[in-house]
Parts: sequence; structure tokens; C-alpha cells
Amino acid sequence: MPSLHTITPMTTRTVRFKQVDVFTTVPFKGNPLAVVFDADDLSTESMQAIARWTNLSETTFLLRPTDPAADYRVRIFTTSRELPFAGHPTLGTAHALLESGYAPKHTGRLVQQCGVGLVPIVAREEGAWAFAAPPARIRSLNDAQQQQLAAAFGSDVIDFTAPPCAVDNGVPWLVTRVNSAANCLALKPNRDAMTALMAASGTLGLAVYGPYRDAAPATFELRALLFGEENTEDPVTGSANAALACLLTTQNRRPGPSFTVRQGTAIGRDGRISIAYDDTTGQAQTWIGGHTVTIVDGSIRL
Repeated sequence: MPSLHTITPMTTRTVRFKQVDVFTTVPFKGNPLAVVFDADDLSTESMQAIARWTNLSETTFLLRPTDPAADYRVRIFTTSRELPFAGHPTLGTAHALLESGYAPKHTGRLVQQCGVGLVPIVAREEGAWAFAAPPARIRSLNDAQQQQLAAAFGSDVIDFTAPPCAVDNGVPWLVTRVNSAANCLALKPNRDAMTALMAASGTLGLAVYGPYRDAAPATFELRALLFGEENTEDPVTGSANAALACLLTTQNRRPGPSFTVRQGTAIGRDGRISIAYDDTTGQAQTWIGGHTVTIVDGSIRL
């Protein structure tokens, strides 16, 4: 008779897990995010494996802060890499934490510790929250790169009165203005040409935006297009909108003290982002805000 071997199950533990929809008040119209709680003992490899498994644009992991000024620490992963900062994960993680019962150190204000440092997040009207846009490095494209960009677009829609720039606030975007929101929505750039330009300009993706005119649903329509291995369109993107807000200030193209952006229209979403400039203090600040709704609330086995 063959011997029987007892199989000892691998030790596991269960922690809280949420999947939320960011930059929307309507479920399934924003940008989804997975949030894993109590992740302090997870290795980088484990976090990356979980992010690959959720198969969302980003998954975040909540940890105890190492900076006493912070309420919490977060690590942010795509399916293939870790990011030092991203916008919709910032708002989505804050929402998940607050909904779990966490009481901020200061009422109406959170401080997130992440790869770019400390990021303040403040309460806004009607349950919205807004994060302070991190400092950004801005670099103009050279003439050859501008020509390459125009050729990749395949049409004369770029508004070069606002020169395209690489804007890096933790995620490097190539921010480009076109003549109208309709031009933005209709854009179908050559992917091979854009992949080459992304590599040459040191950017992750294209943040293309165009203004609305009469009876506008927002001030701008924005699309965040990724090329190369990812080859997709991001539904609603906090870091891209933060990059846009920063570039508008640098180029003296602010549409006012505040404005709104719609994103995701081209792929059936309806993301809404509010951007506000605060120049009343000695240190000017730009706030990127929106709502978040919870879709899944449960646990995950680690």
C-alpha cells in the first residue's frame, strides 16, 4: 500500500481589500483602483505579483508611515512597475482609508507618504477630496521632436502657441494641446511613431487636451494615451491632470483660478476632475480634486 503524505497548507493571512472608482460619483464611470490594507510585511515582489493579478492600471498598498508628519504610507504599482506617485491612486487610497474608519491627525486633512515625499490631501465640498500637485520638472521638446509629434498625429491639430512639453511629477507625461475638445476626442496618433517619441523624450505617455467652447461639460477634454508595452488609454488620470495644471501656470495659460476637466469619454467613461489654484499663501499650491465611490469591499488572502 502506498504511503500517504500529509500536505501542510501554506501559512496565509487575510487583510482588508477594497476596489474603488476614482474621479466619479457614478460606479463604473471613473478609474478603478485596488487597495490592499496592512501590507507592511509584504515584499516588493509580492506587491508586484498582486498588482499583476488585479490587472488594474494601479494597485496600492497601505503601510505604517516612517515620517511622523504623515498619516499613512503608500506604495503604488502598475502591472509591471512601481510608481513614486500617481494621482487617482492617491485619492482612491485616501477614500478607502477614511471609509475604513481611520481618523486623520487633522480634521479634513491627510498627509500621504509615498515615493515623491509627503503629499497633502484636503476635504472639498460634497465629499470630494483633493491632493496637492507635486512639484514638476518641465522640459520643452526640441524642434525635431515637435516635428515628430506633428507627423505622429497625422493632422494639423496641435496648438503650438502652447508648446508641447515633457512634464514629470513622478510620472513623466508629454502634455500637448490641440485646437479643440473635438480634435482631442478624434485623435488617433500613429502608435509606432509615438512609441519612438516617448522613448526619445523620456516620457511614459501622451496627455493630450483640447478646450471646450459653448455649452461645455468642462473646460477641457483630456486623454492619457500609453504606448509601447502598455498600449492603452487610461480612463482618468490624476498625475496627467496635475501635469496639465502645472504647465498652464508655467505657460501663463490658466483659464482662471479654477477649472474642470473631463476624461475617459473616448472609452465610455465619464471622469470629472476639478483643479484649483491657491495663490493666497506664500507658497502657491495647485489642488487636483474629485470624488471616489467604493465598488468592492472585502478581504484578500495574502
